[in-house]
Amino acid sequence: MDFNVKKLASGAGVFFTRAVQFTEEKLGQAEKTELDPHLENLITRADCTKNWTEKILRQTEVLLQPNPSARIEEFIYDKLDKKLPSRTTNPELLGQYMLEAANEFGPGTPYGSTLITVGEYQKRLGGAERELLQTSAAAFLTPLRNFLEGDWKTISKERRLLENRRLDLDICKARLKKAKQAEAKAAAAPDFQETRPRNYVLSASASAVRVPSETSFFQPNFLKITWMVPCNALRKLNEGSAEHELRVAQTEFDRQAEVTRLLLEGISSTHLNHLRCLQDFAEAQATYYAQCHHYMQDLQRELNKCANSVSTPHPAAAVCPDPDHLSSAFLSGPSSPGATVSSLSSQRPSTVDMEQTQHPVTGSRKAKVLYDYDAHDASELSLLADELITVYTVPGMDPDWLIGERGNQKGKVPVTYLELLS
Repeated sequence: MDFNVKKLASGAGVFFTRAVQFTEEKLGQAEKTELDPHLENLITRADCTKNWTEKILRQTEVLLQPNPSARIEEFIYDKLDKKLPSRTTNPELLGQYMLEAANEFGPGTPYGSTLITVGEYQKRLGGAERELLQTSAAAFLTPLRNFLEGDWKTISKERRLLENRRLDLDICKARLKKAKQAEAKAAAAPDFQETRPRNYVLSASASAVRVPSETSFFQPNFLKITWMVPCNALRKLNEGSAEHELRVAQTEFDRQAEVTRLLLEGISSTHLNHLRCLQDFAEAQATYYAQCHHYMQDLQRELNKCANSVSTPHPAAAVCPDPDHLSSAFLSGPSSPGATVSSLSSQRPSTVDMEQTQHPVTGSRKAKVLYDYDAHDASELSLLADELITVYTVPGMDPDWLIGERGNQKGKVPVTYLELLS
């Protein structure tokens, strides 16, 4: 190991000098070189970008993974540069439990077949959530981490170097100021008359040594040498050295300020990159919620058809869709969210047509439509917001639905889209 004591001592001296300068600046006892206003604005903007990027990153991680233990596990695997093992999402786990419960209760029973239907849709929701997590991590979280762990560390390093160069510049300014003050003070004071020993002869430029005539080489006075330098020349030398050090320090400070400025101006490119990543994240969320909406609409239609088929007097329509066929339909992967419903509808008798079946009317009344509603099949009635329709119920009907009439049109309408009037 090459241990350079002189280099270590020099580094310690520079550190101590900078610490003294920094402390005096904080106490108001020393002047401080102010940075360019444009550079100050860039530094403020960079600090703001770093702070908000950290907050957005942490909160996005909480949103995508609410479990703190799972986040810690992901952090450890990321630091160890290892692949995170595949983890089952909560909807997928719930769907698996429902399928296992259906096998225990009997897939042929109404409860068992409904568990299978809901469980399969829960697994599909879990798959959509898994895709959201993967897309968000690659398109949004990773770029934010790369900025904090890469670009920001480089910017921080150059800013520390700039601060050191500024302290060195201020130290050199203080030295030059002291040298000029000493020269001005000496110029105002009377000349210094030096008392010379009688055994020495001094020239104007340097000192000389005179050996007394009756002196041996063993006398101590013979070994004494005195160098006399004029005070004015020494002060001039100190002032010139201070001016040279100041010029060097100013050059290094200007160079480091330019490097730091270029890095800080790159924050604008970082904002543009984060903007694209944010758009990708929003698109991934929109895709996820659209998939969930489609899946839940399909599930709602399946459950409504199952409830209506149970309430009809025909034995053939008194059972829910075949669980085995439903599972195979999900495993085969339909081309669209409504493909499963269409395939299931073709395997069992259709729902009783509202126009052909007469049920005793119960509680006919007016209702105002709150939102637009598009009918999903021929048994339902499409609605327009703010229109008035007549609604009533029939025995054995799902309580979440009513029969709506608008002129000669009739069909099922969801209760949540209506405001019942007295």
